[in-house]
Amino acid sequence: MYSIEVNNLNKSFGNFIAVNDVSFNVKAGEIFGFLGANGAGKSTTIKMLCGILEPTSGDAKVGGYSIKNQPDLVKQNIGYMSQKFSLYNDLSVEENIRFFGGVYGLEDKELKERMKWILKTANLTGQEKLLTGSLPGGIKQRLALGTAVVHKPKIVFLDEPTSGVDPISRRSFWDLINELSSEGITVLVTTHYLEEAEYCGNIILINAGKLIAEGNSKVLKTKYLQNPIYEVECNNVIEAMEVLEKSDIVDETSIFGNSIHIIMNNNFKNENQIFDTLKSQANIQIKRIEKITPTLEDVFIHLLEKDKK
Repeated sequence: MYSIEVNNLNKSFGNFIAVNDVSFNVKAGEIFGFLGANGAGKSTTIKMLCGILEPTSGDAKVGGYSIKNQPDLVKQNIGYMSQKFSLYNDLSVEENIRFFGGVYGLEDKELKERMKWILKTANLTGQEKLLTGSLPGGIKQRLALGTAVVHKPKIVFLDEPTSGVDPISRRSFWDLINELSSEGITVLVTTHYLEEAEYCGNIILINAGKLIAEGNSKVLKTKYLQNPIYEVECNNVIEAMEVLEKSDIVDETSIFGNSIHIIMNNNFKNENQIFDTLKSQANIQIKRIEKITPTLEDVFIHLLEKDKK
């Protein structure tokens, strides 16, 4: 039932606890989102799940193999695409595919078939002699994903795969991730683009090494944010936010572009209270007050603020 089973995983570096008693399961064929701010413990967790780092305590089974006792078998049965290093820029497209295929023991007919598939997937058919470093970012990322699954693994780890890629290429890349999932491949992906997390079947949020929330997009928005949220569009946004934060009807505020998102507390009755709070300030002119459905970013900020308290 589960491709990945994580049980009480811990990792310490001296006195610093990078991953603190994390447990979760990932279903076979699922697209699983792993979210957290920089330094939250995402990369450390992934390195342990890939058999690269040994856990301080706890264990996990990846494809049925223990990361603690069978790390080499784990490595043989997964695909991994790193944010910082995935391809050799000074090799051609074909040379990169041959290299990674060779790492996983692919030869002759099998390697030729996989190369054909990767070239088609990356829109590089007939361009295999191109230098990899000359490729546009979106095409390069598709090639990197192709080499990560050249050996047809059942589990793939993608660490910030669309970082620095334009929005159209990101959408195209996620189409490819969905294709892999439809073929039964389990995909665990980290991303700092919260709108991308909407594409995931399940999501966990991690902060300071601890798991602070889990669920699909709908569950996260309803379970962890039960109070109403309003969006206020006005001038002097910073001053307006300061006024609202002092109000006894407001729980949290955050800036979203030129607007303010407000999470109300139990003293809140209706939006006239928001209007009256801001109306008292002569230099704040209200353009719009509207109740909104929370975004994942609202949930993420709320949970981080809550975790600090």
